[in-house]
Amino acid sequence: MARKKSQLVCQHLENVSRRMLEEYQNIIRDFVRGRNGVYALYRRGKLYYVGLASSLLGRLKHHLRDRHADTWDRFSVYLTVGTSFMKEIESLLIRIANPPGNKMRGKFARCANLLPEVKAEYHRRRRAIEDDLFGEKRKGPISPPEDDDPSPDEGRTPALLKYASTVRKLRARFKGKLVRAWVRRDGRIRFNSKLYTSPSTAAKMAVGRRSCNGWKFWTYERAPGDWVPLTALR
Repeated sequence: MARKKSQLVCQHLENVSRRMLEEYQNIIRDFVRGRNGVYALYRRGKLYYVGLASSLLGRLKHHLRDRHADTWDRFSVYLTVGTSFMKEIESLLIRIANPPGNKMRGKFARCANLLPEVKAEYHRRRRAIEDDLFGEKRKGPISPPEDDDPSPDEGRTPALLKYASTVRKLRARFKGKLVRAWVRRDGRIRFNSKLYTSPSTAAKMAVGRRSCNGWKFWTYERAPGDWVPLTALR
């Protein structure tokens, strides 16, 4: 089995008494001086505070006399390789554990909140169920058509129809170039001013071949910056 070439946490020290830092600071210094990582403070066995620091020893010493001075009795440290994603890790821990000592809630720089989309999809499905149960057809504003270009495979149900509320843009790499397409609200794929009901049909037009698996060819943005193949939808 191949060994991993990289890692985030390289060393850790857990559930150590505060007295160790107060009375035997020279020992702790030998192991964490000048090291960066994430640390946690505990009070009576419960998580009190989570933080990160480029100099763990200095931060822990500071917590012996700052506003947290009398609120913790044990600590843990997790030494990291580099500083990549450390801020996000701290934010993740704070949002999950919600320690009472952290006044600020963790934030993510580029992260979409799915709650509005989940609520919208929930209400859409509830309306569809009610319409089916009671035979009602809701009235509302009619959206103008996105375009009137004919579709090469007109008449088929678009394969992406049930995903159209979440999948709007498609892209793929072909011969070193980025190929882009868009998914309409009716589920059809718009590529080079033409409409296609199948990802594979749009893909074979993009590559100029008789066939191409569009579910593997096209990718969509599942989350900001996270482009994955369409097969992830199945």
